Amino acid sequence: MIQPVIAIHGGAGAMSRAAMSPEKEQEYLQALRSIVQAGQAVLAQGGSALDAVTEAVRLLEDCPLFNAGHGAVFTSAGTHELDASIMDGATLRSGAIANVNCVRNPVLAARKVMENSKHVFFVGDGAVDLARGEGLDIVDPSYFSTEARREQLLRVQRENPEAAVLDHDGQALVARGQPAPADPLDADKKFGTVGAVAVDAQGNVAAATSTGGITNKQVGRVGDAPLIGAGCYANNRTCAVSTTGTGEMFIRMVAAYDVSALMEYQGASLEAAASRVVHEKLPTIEGKGGLIAVDGQGNVTLPFNTEGMYRGYGRVGEDAVVAIYR
Repeated sequence: MIQPVIAIHGGAGAMSRAAMSPEKEQEYLQALRSIVQAGQAVLAQGGSALDAVTEAVRLLEDCPLFNAGHGAVFTSAGTHELDASIMDGATLRSGAIANVNCVRNPVLAARKVMENSKHVFFVGDGAVDLARGEGLDIVDPSYFSTEARREQLLRVQRENPEAAVLDHDGQALVARGQPAPADPLDADKKFGTVGAVAVDAQGNVAAATSTGGITNKQVGRVGDAPLIGAGCYANNRTCAVSTTGTGEMFIRMVAAYDVSALMEYQGASLEAAASRVVHEKLPTIEGKGGLIAVDGQGNVTLPFNTEGMYRGYGRVGEDAVVAIYR
């Protein structure tokens, strides 16, 4: 029997320690810890890896600290476009949705696509119709808005109306005498995807990824989060992966699947495969970010090539481990 384990992430990017008060740091760490513990509880009760990652990502979507679901960033038009994906390593079944603005928990809709449709990927109105037909919570688009995210959009548009902002070194802002960002990951410009991976007692792995996109993005843009193989992948023969970073680069590298391919075809360990993708391959096209991954033996790795990544993991029967910085 495998010792079940779950890992989560809440986005990667350039950190600003100067912006981090002890109170803010504890707020983030406690949110990460409570969500890891919720995933551990699912696994401890005999739940599947699929159930554990679904619950963890649902909770991340409901937490306004992270850019997914409630607290999602705004597009250039002042709207929200949410994306999510999920994959079952035991069967290779997968489901994804993109560009929805009223489905409270996109990860639940992605799972309904996987389980109750003959397709893999729904977008826009079709995805909303499926979610509504499955009885999922449909909310007014204003549900996803927070004042902090609205201020973020306005600030970015004032600085550079054409920019779809991904990442920025918060320390550089402080060095230039500009106000430090309120978010330790500089919420204006961090990579705001959330995700979870898990392995259960039967050795089955699963992955799920969800995002609100990037601040001031062009309407209709889709990143790696809902793309199977780029932002999410799971296969019992190898591993489960969820990514966060410069979405376009992760798509071009098919980053999540590449970790699996290195394990399957080269015999690389989980840690070696993930490290090669994050630290060697992605940087060749200026890809920034990180990923979380588990394999069927219960190994875990959480590499990133930015200054930090909101992250945590927990094995059943052990304390949760959470971190923000390197």
